[in-house]
Amino acid sequence: RTFGKDRVFNTPLSENGIAGFAIGYAAMGGTAIAEIQFADYLFPAFDQIVNEAAKFRYRSGNQWNCGGVTIRAPCGAVGHGGHYHSQSPEAYFAHTPGLVVAMPRGPKAAKGLLLRSIRSKDPVIFLEPKALYRAAVEEVPEGDYEIPLGEAEVLREGSDVTVVGWGGQLNVLAKACDLAFEKDGIQCELIDLQTLLPWDVETVERSVNKTGKLVVSHEAPITCGFGAEVTAKIQERCFLSLEAPIQRVCGYDTPFPLVFEKYYIPDEFKNLEAIRKAVDFSQ
Repeated sequence: RTFGKDRVFNTPLSENGIAGFAIGYAAMGGTAIAEIQFADYLFPAFDQIVNEAAKFRYRSGNQWNCGGVTIRAPCGAVGHGGHYHSQSPEAYFAHTPGLVVAMPRGPKAAKGLLLRSIRSKDPVIFLEPKALYRAAVEEVPEGDYEIPLGEAEVLREGSDVTVVGWGGQLNVLAKACDLAFEKDGIQCELIDLQTLLPWDVETVERSVNKTGKLVVSHEAPITCGFGAEVTAKIQERCFLSLEAPIQRVCGYDTPFPLVFEKYYIPDEFKNLEAIRKAVDFSQ
């Protein structure tokens, strides 16, 4: 009614076409916000995103770019999605120079990160944990605000172990941290990366140098998941401060199961055991 029917419109159900259209529009100076119905279906658009959007600026020597494109996609487990509607593909895109990859933990972070993404001069893959759509309740400021890309947030301070995650997994990790304190008196320092590419190495490094221990958790499969990058980098930069092996609590290396979803997801109890293991090792 305010902006006309050309402002927001439906497209044919072709993810490759949606991404290509958005990239082309952004390359002409426009601001394009493309929505893929499920992050699992980013894969048909993979070539457009990885070989076109990510490389536009580089291959032209900064003569042109498509930095005005933001691609939104709901990701992660939802309780009944099965193997085609539950995947967390963040690591695929975090492997691609030229992209920004962000994933909010809740409504307030989603608004601030999304506004920053739309105004960014780089193409952004904005992954939205779909379980939060109906489960997350939070006070969100009505005014305009942004959350910087590439900056992690320390959600709670602690001295015993650093716990790192992103997206909807932060709700799980908060429960695990609560259990660790209630049952064992363990004080966890909980960090939300918020942005995976680039990710805030310095904030995690400072925390691990203080606590000497690290637990990283995500829904995606463990092998080559983004937690492996966090683990490798922190081991490299904090080796002399580490008091225990870094723990990764992740999804299994299987297609996402429908019937066995509750066994697949890295819930608060699996994370509690990892927290205990890290703390017990150093005692």
